[in-house]
Amino acid sequence: MAFFWFVVRLLAVTAGFAVLHYYLWWRLFRDTTKPGSRWRATGAVALGVLALFGLLARFLTPSDAPLDVQAFVGYPGLIWFGLFLYLFGLLVVGEAIRFAVIRRARRGMTEAEIAADRADGFWHHLRSILVWLKLWKRPETPGPEPEPAEPAPDNASNTSRTTPAGEGSTPDKAGSTSHGTGRTRRLVMSRAIGLSASALAVATVGHGLYEGYRTPPLKPVQVNLARLDRRFDGYRIAVVGDTHFSAVRGRGYCERVVDQINRAQADMIAFVGDLASNEADQVRDATDPLARLESRDGTFFVAGNAEHYVGADEWYDRVAELGMIGLPNTRVELPAFDVAGVNDLVVEERHFEDETGPDFEAALGDRDPSRPVVLLAHQPNAVDRVAGYGVDLQLSGHTHGGQMWPVHYASLIRSGQLTGLELHGDTQVYVTNGAGTNGPPIRVGADADITVMTLRAGK
Repeated sequence: MAFFWFVVRLLAVTAGFAVLHYYLWWRLFRDTTKPGSRWRATGAVALGVLALFGLLARFLTPSDAPLDVQAFVGYPGLIWFGLFLYLFGLLVVGEAIRFAVIRRARRGMTEAEIAADRADGFWHHLRSILVWLKLWKRPETPGPEPEPAEPAPDNASNTSRTTPAGEGSTPDKAGSTSHGTGRTRRLVMSRAIGLSASALAVATVGHGLYEGYRTPPLKPVQVNLARLDRRFDGYRIAVVGDTHFSAVRGRGYCERVVDQINRAQADMIAFVGDLASNEADQVRDATDPLARLESRDGTFFVAGNAEHYVGADEWYDRVAELGMIGLPNTRVELPAFDVAGVNDLVVEERHFEDETGPDFEAALGDRDPSRPVVLLAHQPNAVDRVAGYGVDLQLSGHTHGGQMWPVHYASLIRSGQLTGLELHGDTQVYVTNGAGTNGPPIRVGADADITVMTLRAGK
């Protein structure tokens, strides 16, 4: 049954991806070149290869395939997927400009010219394909009865007898534009829209790649904890999330992240989930540098949805090898406060049978209520489950700060909090943008960070 649904999903994704790339080809190559141009064939081949890499990246990163294979398809496939999203979105926005220009141009055309111009457009062509596939029913709209033709006057010139209405390249008496001139206008407009959309998409993704791969900066934040003893005023926590170490984000990146965390000279390090996208043994070499993390009270870790997809128990074992302290539905008493952790909500959301879900009672129940407690929970909306447990501060990730604008809005709706510090009842929730990326290694409008949180005693 699982294989059946995999095939269904593969076919659905492939068909949808093919249709969307056909739209890109039409707008970027068919509409911008003349019939017979070699650019049409070149564009079809290029988009076909890119679409193939995008599909392979979608299904192979992460997977059980060798890391070299994942990297080979992942780099071009994921980068193209990000570029494709922006390019497609900008071309869709361009449809409004196209509609306005074409509508204005058709004011001077005859009905025959308008029909010919419409038949040359993408949407008419797409409807024809859907009709041929019997996925679209052509509306039956009977046309007007033809009027009997009047005999031509005897003194009419040969030109008037042989030149049909609408042909030629000169304006008529009313100043209407011929279809030939209309096609020229469409070609110029399509080139302008296609070039502008392509240039803007490439510039956006280029900047996003730089932001996605540069070393995450240290982001200073201050948080007041009313119940924190004044002896611990100034306590520093390095909050790290969503590093997503993988075939396309390997050992070199991990070394830079570790060095940056150590520069913070934190009293405690908190990894709030999605440490890696692959299975623990697959990225063992990439994650070895985590053993060099330095802090006075230790490095703590909770699993995110990424770990539960590939085996959270194995990841808890792996971080223990690296000298980190896993918090699977448990807590540890530090001198300043209790630090607790819960497994990710995705186990309950996806009904994973082989994974252990969050247990807030095990992590937060039966504790000294006079002590402050800091909870590590991957998803921000875990705060909905902590009422009555006296949680002072929840540290979360998962949202990536939106990662790629305008995905921000979908992430905000899904998670309830996108980034930064917010108060939910009596609990403060801090969400880091994360240090890595998921899917396209691109960040637009949501810079990566390693948060250096300084706790202040009192309100």
